[in-house]
This record gives sequence, structure tokens and C-alpha cells, in this order.
Amino acid sequence: MKLSYNLIKKFGWYARTGQNYYLLLSVTFVNFILITYSFLFSSHVFFEKYDFAILVFSFIFIVLYFPISIVIGRWHNKTQTSIDNTIRAMASPILAKMIRVLLDVQTGKATKEEIEEFREFVSKIERLDINEL
Repeated sequence: MKLSYNLIKKFGWYARTGQNYYLLLSVTFVNFILITYSFLFSSHVFFEKYDFAILVFSFIFIVLYFPISIVIGRWHNKTQTSIDNTIRAMASPILAKMIRVLLDVQTGKATKEEIEEFREFVSKIERLDINEL
């Protein structure tokens, strides 16, 4: 079975997405719990008399951590995401080309060939035909 180059690139994208959003989050979270537990309870004389099991600490930590992370994530989504999307849109060559062609059509500067090429380009995007772009 011969894999196409774009299929391999898609698998790479899926792997990076899965790692960044799920695997790395899980590993980082467990690492953070272990380091915090170690610093708070293993190395201080005051806490040596308390026998905190790591499972109890993890439960308390998760109960506090997740609501705080949800509030911060919601705040980020409401305030920062629109700015991030605006900056990405301003740096997008596809969006710039689309706007330029639309302006050329409106002002009469676009030729029929450019309009037809633009129409074909947009239809490829609509079909999500990455191989043809």
C-alpha cells in the first residue's frame, strides 16, 4: 500500500495535535503533581510529621486545579481568542489573495481569467481538496 505524501503529513498533524492537547497535558499534569508534592511535603521539616499520601494530595490538588483551569480557560476564550484569530487572519496569504481579488472585481481591475482562477481556487478550498491546492 503506497501512502501519499499528503496523507503522511495529515498523520503527522494528527500526531502533533494528539500529543499537544492530550498526551503532553497528561504527562505535564502528573509531573506537576509529583514535583509539587515533593517540594511541599518531602523536603520540609514541618510537614514530615504529617503522613500525606500522594493519592490524597493528588485528589485535593485536582479538586482545586481543574475549576481554576476552567475559569482561566474560559477567560482566555472570551478575551484572547478573538485577538489570536485576528492576528492569524492578518498573516494569512490565502485570505489576502481572496480580499485582493474581491477588491479587483469590485473596482473592475480583475480580468476574466483572474476571476475564473479565483473561483476555481475557492471551490478547491470548499471541497477541501488539499492535493489540488
